[in-house]
Amino acid sequence: PRPAPRAAAGAGFRVGMTVLVEDSLQLIAGRRIALITNHTGVDAKGTSVVDLLHTDARVKRANVQVVRLFSPEHGIRGDVDVENVPDQRDAKSGLMVHSLYGRETVGPPDSLLRDVDALVFDLQDIGTRTWTYVGVMVYGMRAAARVGIPFIVLDRPNPLGGRVEGLLLDSTLANPEDPTPQRRGKAYALYPAPLRHGMTMGEMARWFAAELRIPVQLSVVAMGGYRRGMWWDDTGLPWTTPSPAMSSPTSALVYPALVPFEATNVSVGRGTALPFQQFGAPWLKAKEVADLLEERSLGGVRFEAVRFTPTRPTDGKFGGREIPGVRIVVEDRDRVQAARIGAAVLWALGRTSRDSLRIRDLGFDERMGAAWARQALLADGDPDEVIDRIQPGVVAFQRRVRVHLLY
Repeated sequence: PRPAPRAAAGAGFRVGMTVLVEDSLQLIAGRRIALITNHTGVDAKGTSVVDLLHTDARVKRANVQVVRLFSPEHGIRGDVDVENVPDQRDAKSGLMVHSLYGRETVGPPDSLLRDVDALVFDLQDIGTRTWTYVGVMVYGMRAAARVGIPFIVLDRPNPLGGRVEGLLLDSTLANPEDPTPQRRGKAYALYPAPLRHGMTMGEMARWFAAELRIPVQLSVVAMGGYRRGMWWDDTGLPWTTPSPAMSSPTSALVYPALVPFEATNVSVGRGTALPFQQFGAPWLKAKEVADLLEERSLGGVRFEAVRFTPTRPTDGKFGGREIPGVRIVVEDRDRVQAARIGAAVLWALGRTSRDSLRIRDLGFDERMGAAWARQALLADGDPDEVIDRIQPGVVAFQRRVRVHLLY
């Protein structure tokens, strides 16, 4: 990908947590706050929002007390990839960290919010509908509304820029409700939004609060110097892996293309140095698939047949086994349309190895967006026609959310 000129990277840019402390402390002054965050809540110097709000002299003078921490999937340090993330004590601050992930994403319990005056949220999204941190935010807003406290979002960049693309989640698959024993919430299948939504976390908070009619006292601390077309390296922020398999901005860029294949017997490169930048399986006809994809002239990328060996992959696929695969090489990130890539990959696998490909239909559809698209592509439907079919819905979505945009 084209790097930004390093001398200009980050010039004039301030992330939400920095703006809060420098310009907007009145939002939390004199209050006991609970904080939803993890290792992604850092500023350009790598300082954690936990440390900033717990120790900064300006925050102390404003009589702000951080009394409780909540962490999402992958834990407070982002190094946990298990179904049940445990509660733990933060060694540095001494605060108790309450997990919001145990098999499913959940919201903060009311019992842990009744002694606080505001709930502050600072997590890094990666610009894709399937990211569970968005569910954490929605459930957190509902929890704050129930106990009558403000919900404050410290905004962060969308690493994928402002492009909007991909299938809107079928309304029959969407589950915007909080998880219950009767119907487990799917934090990656919340609402009919495109696969790549083009918004920041703060903008999504505004949109969800309106669309889902959440009666929350919402404040968004906007970033300073942010433009919608900025890429991650334009901001000067360090890349802090939001989950163990999201090792770089390039993996994040291609992630929307391959995330549906988590629900198949295809490896998406977990356990390798290039997660979500390659896919493979023992039965994959790598050269044939790569050639088919190359022939489609998909913008900004090329495809090459490779072999790779997943090492202790968190999805359990082909650990320690060398398998044939296809690598997605990003050459011009401004032209990448991940949804078209994902559709073409499914079409190519169906063409070359339909009898070997195994798909968990519901899991695949919740990620890609709709059953009809999966069925059409496996029936040799043209991938571009499938994506073009949904463009009017994408345009309508962009019109609908415009009122909630901050940048």
